[in-house]
Amino acid sequence: MSEYHTPVLLDESVSALVTSADGCYADATFGGGGHSAEILSRLGTQGRLMSFDRDTDAIRNGFDDPRFKLVHNNFRFIHNYALLEGRQFDGILADLGVSSHQFDTAERGFSFRFDAALDMRMTTQATKTAATVVNTYSQEDLERIFRLYGEVDNAGRAARLIVSARADGEIPTTAALNAALAPATPSFAGHKYLAKIYQALRIEVNDEMRSLEKFLQGAAESLRPGGRLVVITYHSLEDRMVKNFIKAGNIDGEVRKDFYGRSEAPLRAVNRKPILPCESEIASNTRARSAKLRIAEKI
Repeated sequence: MSEYHTPVLLDESVSALVTSADGCYADATFGGGGHSAEILSRLGTQGRLMSFDRDTDAIRNGFDDPRFKLVHNNFRFIHNYALLEGRQFDGILADLGVSSHQFDTAERGFSFRFDAALDMRMTTQATKTAATVVNTYSQEDLERIFRLYGEVDNAGRAARLIVSARADGEIPTTAALNAALAPATPSFAGHKYLAKIYQALRIEVNDEMRSLEKFLQGAAESLRPGGRLVVITYHSLEDRMVKNFIKAGNIDGEVRKDFYGRSEAPLRAVNRKPILPCESEIASNTRARSAKLRIAEKI
């Protein structure tokens, strides 16, 4: 498991999640199985865990335990499975973003560090790849996703460079994309710049923001009263969405009230400020640098 992916904030997240050894829990992002294994270690014989992942590589990490069920699907459908199973969850955990395995497997095309096909799909069953976006999106749409999903300062210039480069032929690989963006890539912070570009492309390819919104809605509906929602975020877009949903029950963060003036938000924050990894974890796991843990409870 550790070779595939090292889980972040493991003890903090699972301790917040598991409130009863006989409860029913969900790990919405199975990955290497690190969080799931820790959850199971804290459950008794009557406890149950349902885990989700859309990546076939992650599904291969499943383990044999009568208390455990692994679902090969997008976590946005969590409420469908709760209804199918006829149960509510005592806690739901989601470790968002990309796994270490996905970043480090060159042929998956998630990282600018390797020369590989522009892929970035979380599941090979999807048809849209990063190459699709880079080679077919209009300049305006490329600028939009770079600005919205990557918070790229010179999004317009990046989009123009890509459109100019692909006029001479398709941009099929990460190396070709990096070369096209070279004039806009700062020499002093090139890795940070490319990371934002690749993040934007990955989010667009996998419809991550819409999936997260659907997951949050489904998770709130799938929790029993008093059940916990525990989410680990890594970039400002997803963290803002999670924070807003906990506050207001919608991703805009607009608190709506019913006829009696009561908030319609289905959750309440357990920790007003996010829990951050300690310095030793950040030193041993670079993915932990931007991690934030938010905990909420079903009202």
